[in-house]
Amino acid sequence: MGIWSRFGKGMLAVAAAATVFAGAAFAAEKKELTVYTALENEQINKYLASFREKYPDIEIKIVRDSTGIVTAKLLAEGEKTPADVVWGTAASSLLVLEDRGMIEPYAPKGLERVEPMLKDTANPPAWVGIDAWETAIIYNTAEAKAKGLPPIKSYKDLLRPEFKGQIIMSNPNSSGTGFLAVTGLIHLMGEEEAFKYMDQLHNNIAMYTHSGSAPAKKAAAGEFAVGISYGYAGMNQKKKGAPVEVIFPEEGSGWDVEANALIKKANIKPEAKLFLDWAISDEAINALKDDYAITAVKVREGIPEGYAKDPLSQLVKNNDLKWSALNRDRILKEWAARYDGKTEAN
Repeated sequence: MGIWSRFGKGMLAVAAAATVFAGAAFAAEKKELTVYTALENEQINKYLASFREKYPDIEIKIVRDSTGIVTAKLLAEGEKTPADVVWGTAASSLLVLEDRGMIEPYAPKGLERVEPMLKDTANPPAWVGIDAWETAIIYNTAEAKAKGLPPIKSYKDLLRPEFKGQIIMSNPNSSGTGFLAVTGLIHLMGEEEAFKYMDQLHNNIAMYTHSGSAPAKKAAAGEFAVGISYGYAGMNQKKKGAPVEVIFPEEGSGWDVEANALIKKANIKPEAKLFLDWAISDEAINALKDDYAITAVKVREGIPEGYAKDPLSQLVKNNDLKWSALNRDRILKEWAARYDGKTEAN
């Protein structure tokens, strides 16, 4: 073998070693962030696009489920949770996590721009919202016409005998949308009267789902005439061409805030704070401005089509998220004891 052959093989070995080293260095540079969220699947990639463009070296691992499931998962995992950040999950649930000592308060950049009702009052805040979502009734007009069902304007209308077996809503034990519907009624009527109302509503309910958007999807598909869900879920089905009307009850809608929080850990990743900074930036809010009437930061004139002209006036006035959080376990236990028999199988 000639000297040049030996030299060539040596160079190849060096090059191979350099490639392995470079690959290891790249892997070391690649950062990972675990994000728990209750946002809808179709929203996640759309909303994350600007983050991924801005921070291509940060790999986002999404763990998605309904609000109640996300909350229960975090509570069960405790300090061993792999989650770094909670994103787009009910503020009333984040308040439960805060009470259990799982939240690290953090003031993201641009906090001063966030609407007061969409952020914690503490300084620094335990949670910061990206939008508010509200109870809406999704009514399949084709099914209503075929079955001769009456129009709906209010919660009271849902008690009419014509709607027996025609209504579905989500279970508040697994769904944040279900929980805000229940607490909205409590804040509107008082707890005793709200449960009397729900006793009557239960007679007309065909099924309780585990997902907050499922009643909108099933109503849109014509499986049931009426779904008690939330604004975005109904608007999304309507945009897809479903024959549905999205009704905001005249008495007022229960509501909550889709919010973000930093999970308390011994070593908090800098990327987690970057994520929370990004989540209330113009780029992030721009991605959701057509989905919600109330956003954390005002980035558009007017509101998306289909919502109440004054969306704030549609919301239940004395909605108290802290009260809802403090009384969550008791309310859920009472609800389950009365109505859980009609919940869909897992």
